[in-house]
Amino acid sequence: MRACVLAVALAVIALLPGSAQESFSTGQNIAPAYEGWEKNSDGSFNLVFGYFNRNWEEEIDAPFGPANTIEPGGPDRGQPTHFLPRRNRFVFRIRVPADFGTKEIVWTLTTNGKTERAYGTLKADYFIDDDVIMANNGAAGMGGTDPRLKGNKPPSLKVDGAATRTLKVGETITLAATASDDGIPRARSMPPLNPGVASRFTVDSATGLRLSWFVYRGKGKVVFDPVQAKVWEDTRDRANSPWSYGWRTPPVPPEGKWVVRATFTEPGSYVLRCQAHDGGLATIEDVAFTITD
Repeated sequence: MRACVLAVALAVIALLPGSAQESFSTGQNIAPAYEGWEKNSDGSFNLVFGYFNRNWEEEIDAPFGPANTIEPGGPDRGQPTHFLPRRNRFVFRIRVPADFGTKEIVWTLTTNGKTERAYGTLKADYFIDDDVIMANNGAAGMGGTDPRLKGNKPPSLKVDGAATRTLKVGETITLAATASDDGIPRARSMPPLNPGVASRFTVDSATGLRLSWFVYRGKGKVVFDPVQAKVWEDTRDRANSPWSYGWRTPPVPPEGKWVVRATFTEPGSYVLRCQAHDGGLATIEDVAFTITD
């Protein structure tokens, strides 16, 4: 099991540019990442993918087609078309049958002039479970086998309203979602960096139930009120990122209901994703929007 954690960590390191000390705001490409496979109770499997956007600021759009395709069965197999900065882990799952065997699923992504691929297989080294996911998500320095994480389950999540909606550019819609958690791990802010402790392969994350909306598909800017906590690993934003030292998980709102207002600035088709996260495990729900002039 621990070998699987190391394998995922080393796979992430392999995504980094040639000079590990270099960082870029814009202009770099995105590397799709195969995180590993999970086994379902019915004997089928989930192939789990994420990505590494090498930019710290540039959010990139890659519509379905030759520049963003998954085969066989694509081009659309649930992947994002709007890519947030830096590392985004365990973003989507592709379910494959019990007899998938030695076949593979290939995600091809071309961004900023460079093409990279991720290959999803059922090779034994890529097996993952909740322990591996929690270890790679950080959980404020806790390893996947930390006894404080024992028995942790993903948060429950329910978004109010229809799964598909239509509104006009400039119109504001109120989004409401109810989430709850089992209290594992307990809420814990990100501690200050200790220079006397060796760095981990993965970043740390604050723990405790949090909820954020973000753009999963769609080119136009969406304005959220209030501003949402980041869902990508920004280690520099103390005000708004669970991966930044000093960030504290806000209190859960009354009755566990988060209310957010969203305004679309351009017409088009969008998917907004709602994510409830406890710092170790996450639950998602998507809402599709058609935005007209």
